[in-house]
Amino acid sequence: MTSNSPPTDRDASPTPPAFSARSQAVQALGRIDPTTRGVVPPLHLATTFLRDPDNAYSSGYTYARPDNATVREAEAVIAMLEGARAGAMLFGSGMAAATAVFSALEPGDHVIAPKVMYWGLRRWLLREAPRLTFDLDLVDATDPEAIRAAIRPGRTKLVWIETPGNPLWTVTDIAAAAAIAHAAGARLAVDSTAASPVHTRPLEHGADLVMHSATKILNGHSDVVAGVLAAAKPDAFWERLANIRSQWGAILGPFEAYLLTRSLRTLHLRAQAQARNAADLAERFSRHPHVAAVLYPGLPGHPGHAVAARQMEGGFGFMLSIRVAGGEAAAIATAAGVRLWKRATSLGGVESLIEHRASVEGAGTPCPPDLLRLSAGIESVDDLHADLDAALRQAHGS
Repeated sequence: MTSNSPPTDRDASPTPPAFSARSQAVQALGRIDPTTRGVVPPLHLATTFLRDPDNAYSSGYTYARPDNATVREAEAVIAMLEGARAGAMLFGSGMAAATAVFSALEPGDHVIAPKVMYWGLRRWLLREAPRLTFDLDLVDATDPEAIRAAIRPGRTKLVWIETPGNPLWTVTDIAAAAAIAHAAGARLAVDSTAASPVHTRPLEHGADLVMHSATKILNGHSDVVAGVLAAAKPDAFWERLANIRSQWGAILGPFEAYLLTRSLRTLHLRAQAQARNAADLAERFSRHPHVAAVLYPGLPGHPGHAVAARQMEGGFGFMLSIRVAGGEAAAIATAAGVRLWKRATSLGGVESLIEHRASVEGAGTPCPPDLLRLSAGIESVDDLHADLDAALRQAHGS
């Protein structure tokens, strides 16, 4: 039994589907440990399982590399949040989840991906993926016509988008991209890490696959590295992904899955609070004398605001970037001057992070040198504003 199989009565007593996604997530689908009646299921660490006398596995578990009960519990919550009829599959990292999708393609297949996207995956596509012998075109995914123009009839099998797109927070119209991909016989996969299912559910807009770096806001406590895929419907491609995960040993460990389920219980509260902080900061810094521009889809002047307003609900996410007046030197000095914000890679945690992305990404980055990427946490927004405001003024000698 693969981990994308639905939970059985043996595993859980699911909360009735009439309740909201928020309520179901808070109670992790209402699972009760059948032995102790504990409201938190136990952590399953076993790596191997007893065969029946006839050598069958009536328990449904065979070995820990393809499947684990604790992993399955976290997958079920994420599948519910995304409305994924095929289920969800957890991987050891976001990169493991994303690269599995590209690795499932056939030689000679054609892929379309955005120019603005998570740098780690963009670098992998440009440096490592050519060994897999699929063809790749990077396009301006904010323009549906650019996606359409890149289609190679009969050969394009995957359109990959990221919205909002890291680190410029560009917005791609998911429904439009899905229509173009499907007309060409291709799948649409969406990296929705910066939105979370609280604000966007790509499968509802026509996507076939959704990917998250669960390291980020799904976990939200900077103590788990994980990735996840969820699918609109079961098919041969989904089964191939399950085989890749099993054969390549890319499943998430049970302890990390246990922590992730813990975190999913508070996802709605965290995501909404972080989006409020991000929106407040974006509005305040858009008027700051030492900020040249604020990149945030929630601002009415953002070029993707109208599309974001259609496909995001309850907020525009927790990520924003500022372009610092005075260029690269002023941006680096600003990051050096903060005290409450933490200078660290990653995003989506309850602590607010700041990073000069061009320094991290290096040569070839599309990231402007004056840009600071901000991940809004759940601290007092007044404290966050005051700390960054002081660093900006110090960097400019004012």
